[in-house]
Amino acid sequence: MTNNQIIIYQATDGTSTVDVRLQDNTLWLTLNQLTELFERDKSVISRHLRNIYEEGELDRAATVAKNATVQTEGERTVTRDVEFYNLDAIISLGYRVNSKRGTQFRIWANKVLKDYLIKGYAINEQKLKEQTEQFNSLKQTVNLLGNVLKNKELTSDEATGLLKVVTDYSYALDILDKYDHQQLTLEGTTDQQLFVATYDDAMKAIKDLKDKFGGSSLFGNEKDDSFKGSIGTIYQSFGGVEFYPTIEDKAANLLYFVVKNHSFSDGNKRIAAYLFVWFMEKNRILYREDDSKRIADNALVALTLMIAESKPEEKDMMVKVVVNLINPKN
Repeated sequence: MTNNQIIIYQATDGTSTVDVRLQDNTLWLTLNQLTELFERDKSVISRHLRNIYEEGELDRAATVAKNATVQTEGERTVTRDVEFYNLDAIISLGYRVNSKRGTQFRIWANKVLKDYLIKGYAINEQKLKEQTEQFNSLKQTVNLLGNVLKNKELTSDEATGLLKVVTDYSYALDILDKYDHQQLTLEGTTDQQLFVATYDDAMKAIKDLKDKFGGSSLFGNEKDDSFKGSIGTIYQSFGGVEFYPTIEDKAANLLYFVVKNHSFSDGNKRIAAYLFVWFMEKNRILYREDDSKRIADNALVALTLMIAESKPEEKDMMVKVVVNLINPKN
């Protein structure tokens, strides 16, 4: 085997090999070498190549290259431009040529491709396994962002918030030691509750919001008893064990329930976002130790929009996103 050459094919009888030029990360054969490889006349090989390009199977400009080659013609030595065909063209040709050698080539090519795929899969199987759940979670989040973008024209602040959600959530995905069986961790959340929200407290907070920022006559007007149910749900327990044991759990679920239940005639998203930060502030987890907000204003807007556009079966994933974004460990 010489420089820039590699033997890629040998007949089963072991009598014929073809040396192939290696350049630009692919393999190249001349028309003469192709006729030798497949044991067919130049006219047959040329016809198949012409059909490959005329039918649009390959792009001729991308798979054919000319190279100056020294040839002996009679007693003369001349330099001529010779066309070389790359590996894509060789494989396409191999699946068209009707000859014994063509059959042998196809058997060989199939085995090489199968071996490559199997070995490649074996090497990467574990890595792919570790990344699949992370990728799927991130893909779901990005799909939700797509739904928001499709259904609502965003302001620059909202768009920036969407980007921050992806950035922050991607960061959480990268911290593999914070996952339990490929799931988002809820470690580092706050167990000690300083404040228990009641229906009356929440309705007073909504009234304060309207008094401060204004709103329509329907703002905060309850359509049914679902809001009272939302408040009660975040404190539900079974057998003495709370369904949502941490403050972050409760805050995230409160945001989700108020957005999705549409309990009010007007202002559901604004009320949900306000109660979310109100609940966190009352439990003294709205700010970090350096007095910075755990969640930026525009990120809060983006999360609220994402929840509004999400499907019911995506609830757990959406709540985990919120919890991770306000988790002090992240």
